[in-house]
Amino acid sequence: MIGRYYEDFKIDQKTGEANLTQMYLQEALDFIEKQHLKGQPFFLYWAIDATHAPVYASKPFLGISQRGIYGDAVREIDDSVGKILAYLRQQGIAKDTFVFFTSDNGAALSSGPKEGGSNGPFLCGKHTTFEGGMREPAIAWWPGHIPAGQVSHQPGSVMDLFTTALSLAGLQPPSDRMIDGVDLSPVFLQGKVIDRPILYYRGNEMMAVRVGLYKAHYWTWSNSWAQVEQGINFCPGQNVTGVTTHDQEEHTKIPILFHLGRDPGEKYPLSVISAEYQDAMRGISATVLQHKETLIPGEPQLNMCDLAVMNWSPPGCEKLNKCLTPPPAKPWKCLWTH
Repeated sequence: MIGRYYEDFKIDQKTGEANLTQMYLQEALDFIEKQHLKGQPFFLYWAIDATHAPVYASKPFLGISQRGIYGDAVREIDDSVGKILAYLRQQGIAKDTFVFFTSDNGAALSSGPKEGGSNGPFLCGKHTTFEGGMREPAIAWWPGHIPAGQVSHQPGSVMDLFTTALSLAGLQPPSDRMIDGVDLSPVFLQGKVIDRPILYYRGNEMMAVRVGLYKAHYWTWSNSWAQVEQGINFCPGQNVTGVTTHDQEEHTKIPILFHLGRDPGEKYPLSVISAEYQDAMRGISATVLQHKETLIPGEPQLNMCDLAVMNWSPPGCEKLNKCLTPPPAKPWKCLWTH
């Protein structure tokens, strides 16, 4: 882990120049080489953040994109991923390495036109449970196992990677707890499509549920009026009456329903008196009932805040002389906006 110390890894706020992606890349290549030389299997979680404000790119990539600094950052990430895949081939371990590329959320539209991405036709962006906030593309790569060039419309969740990785390793998930992820290996290896729901949570609240191509909103909320007054908008330029609400509005008795195949932008709710609405909601309601009956509430670890448990001495801090002594523990109940 490199860490992100701004005073040590300079990000030029005027030009957007920074070498941090190249440092992340070299760390990844060194780690793969080290494990390969030892003959050890490895798990590499490569979480670059060049497209997360402040957006940056190294000098060779600055100004090469028509999309400005954000596009420059994307092109450097793309180039870096290419170098990692090429290195796996060079080391002769490409056919033994499963690679999965995705994002943890949709583009952050609130970062503005220069530092924010685009969610295409989808509604809103990061922080919301609309499609623009939750839906991302994904790429699975495994030469000799996953046929190249195939496209799947399988809905998935990052939680599925845990269960899928176990399956690919010939292992079973733990049986002493509920596991939310499903095994997607039949999707990758055999081109199958698995019928599974997608549950959209925001904090502790189930905001929406997708079954097939139908998505029902049980709560709607973009972001608060207070944030909007400060110029922060998670849905800039987008307004769907009764949907992109700035108050947290409940629809649990009569959910707002969309057909994502015909209306991926969630602009046209289906009529509640239509036969299509009634038929779709019967299946969704049964899914929600089953989910809540098997749901085991837990106390989120992030519910308590404490400065003492912050990353005061991360790996590598010795090299930078940045190992700090943590302060005394003084936990308090975290205050979340949702």
